[in-house]
Amino acid sequence: MSLGITEIVLILIVAILLFGGKKIPELAKALGRASYEFKKAKSEIQKEAKEVEESLEYKDEKPKEYQLKDDVNEV
Repeated sequence: MSLGITEIVLILIVAILLFGGKKIPELAKALGRASYEFKKAKSEIQKEAKEVEESLEYKDEKPKEYQLKDDVNEV
């Protein structure tokens, strides 16, 4: 389901009639800023989630000195 040329032209005509020629660039600029902020927040959340995951993995690991002692006790 893709938009053809006629559908795109019709949408543009309706947008110009509803918002006027001067408002459309302002709306496009605001939409671009919102998209940028969304992507920025998304990448920050992914970065924080990765840091938390790595810190949890680090806590689950035993230090090497304890691993050696466990090996001695098993013998």
